[in-house]
Amino acid sequence: MEDADSFLFKFKGYHFGREELDIGFIENLDDFVIRESDVFIITYPKSGTIWFQQILCLIYFEEHRKGIGNLETVERIPFIEYNPQKVDFAERPSPRLFVTHIPCYLVPRGLKNKKAKVIYIYRNPKDVMCSFFHFSKELTPSSTDNFVEFMKLFLEGEVVGSLWFDHIKGWYEHKSLFNIQFLMYEEMKKDLRGSVLKVCKFLGKELSEEDLDAVVRQATFENMKNDPRANYDDKLKTCFGIQKKGHFFRKGTIGDWKNHMTAEQNEKFDKIFQTEMKDIPLKFIWDMNEE
Repeated sequence: MEDADSFLFKFKGYHFGREELDIGFIENLDDFVIRESDVFIITYPKSGTIWFQQILCLIYFEEHRKGIGNLETVERIPFIEYNPQKVDFAERPSPRLFVTHIPCYLVPRGLKNKKAKVIYIYRNPKDVMCSFFHFSKELTPSSTDNFVEFMKLFLEGEVVGSLWFDHIKGWYEHKSLFNIQFLMYEEMKKDLRGSVLKVCKFLGKELSEEDLDAVVRQATFENMKNDPRANYDDKLKTCFGIQKKGHFFRKGTIGDWKNHMTAEQNEKFDKIFQTEMKDIPLKFIWDMNEE
């Protein structure tokens, strides 16, 4: 396992990935001018980020919905912290849609005026950890390929995104500062149509039944896996230099942690979760059969 400093960049206590990070922009992020029409997707890594980028693209862009536009979702909804092309976000037309993994204490101060909209997508952290492990093992050669080691790193926050508990608690505990909607990944898996309707209501977007059907149909995991605009497969080559045939997406299921964690590891994780999250009343689903 290589030194984490070679692929992590720590700024104000938070771990960014060095790859494609615009460090100068991050250092001045507090002063980034927010528009009232801006929409921010906030996630901890491996919590449905790309999936929700696709959903938002389908809601906002008719040409994306009808398959007549070839722009990738990451171009329509860019990461604010990872901007290798040095795109001038100030020149983007409204409404601007962004995605980010940053913690609440690093966001532009203008986001706290409660006018721009924030959607926080969260997922049960056991599945996050297992998905993150495979992502790191396949796409980030500098990370460990040992699950026991990775679990230790994850629970110590020595990964991109830092500590999962700090990230979600920070956003939840400061939710009164933002115009924010929390949405559970597992809820989207179980009721995608209902979740899209909830998002549209929050965003003030009205879709016809036909358009709503198109959003739901194209935002399923399998359809996204086969949509080059949405599946990030090209990023395997352009960002990670990986030439092998394969998919950026893996499973996207609920409860895959059961295929990775031993009873002892699960018990340890549960104890930490119960201690860390005792004051956070968010609902979590750990198994596909849970109601």
